[in-house]
Amino acid sequence: MMPLPASFADFLGNTVTVDHLCAAIAQGRLPHSLIIAGPRGAGKYTLALLLTMALECELQPRELIDGRELARFCGKCSNCTRIAESSELQTKIDEAVAAREEMRETDKKDTRVLVQTHPDVLIVPPDPPQLLIKLGQVRTMIQRAQRRPAEAPRMVFIVTAASFMKEAANSLLKLLEEPPDYAHLILLAENTGELLPTIRSRCGVARLGALPAEEIEELLARVRPEWSKAQRALTARLSEGAAGRALGFDLAESLASRTDAMVLLRNAAQANDHTSLFKMTETYRAGAEGQVKTTALLRSMGSVLEDLLLLQSGSGDRARNVDILPELSALADSFDFAWIERAVRGLDQVQTGMRRNLLRGLSLDAFASGLESAGRR
Repeated sequence: MMPLPASFADFLGNTVTVDHLCAAIAQGRLPHSLIIAGPRGAGKYTLALLLTMALECELQPRELIDGRELARFCGKCSNCTRIAESSELQTKIDEAVAAREEMRETDKKDTRVLVQTHPDVLIVPPDPPQLLIKLGQVRTMIQRAQRRPAEAPRMVFIVTAASFMKEAANSLLKLLEEPPDYAHLILLAENTGELLPTIRSRCGVARLGALPAEEIEELLARVRPEWSKAQRALTARLSEGAAGRALGFDLAESLASRTDAMVLLRNAAQANDHTSLFKMTETYRAGAEGQVKTTALLRSMGSVLEDLLLLQSGSGDRARNVDILPELSALADSFDFAWIERAVRGLDQVQTGMRRNLLRGLSLDAFASGLESAGRR
């Protein structure tokens, strides 16, 4: 993850949305429950931390822009510096997981992963290995919300994903229905459709849009000069306009998952021997690593299917996988719209199965077999 921006001015893109939120803080009108929605790597977590620092900063600085007062933060006070310590989220999660592993077996099952570098700011990530927000985490938020902040003006909860266990989502409603006047809940979501309608209806929503590929390429040219122009262009497309994702993009890993996605598509187009197909899906069965790998495969598959639709509609200039357009163009002639629509629904079913902790390998095998159903041209 890149270092936390020193100010809101250093946050890339979505200036109108960011200024609107800063104005709401300055006026004391920031919703007590806020969803920050946007693609992976768009800066949702970074923005949530910056907003939290603006809420909690001891100096409460303000800046007047075009006649509008916007909240800022000093970045140097005790509140700001401690909140900023949470910017390396994955490191903090790994530390929490390692600490849990050192516990007695009887204590492990009741211990949930939480990140807290400031006593009045609680960060709630998906709990491994299922990577879901769990009931114990939400209960902790509810308990903490009953106590007034100890050192800062507000109590802030940042939930870093929209993937809730059913019981946890229902329990969260208790906090949303009657939030204390000193508490703010910031919920980050790639897809707000994952959230219960009753949760969405009780939250304000701020959406982070994608940046143009040209801006991402310019950014990469400054910070990744060792990359070739072709690598920067491909990364800018595959990162889907998300600056943070582009800066930390693992191109080799992405291309590896896309290679497997293409195995699925070629097999569906040719209905040939399944040996190579099942040999590939076999590698997706093991533990947490397999879950991460499966998620990457599903993203790559979704990206390729979207490009097929763009090619069929004559909008190939908007395709993301620009380095394999000739092969995708050939495949686009093999499938009709109905087939692609069924494939997308199949992807959704695999993702739903992962949230329900179904066997990934079997889900992928079923998905691959389903791709061969009628619908090819």
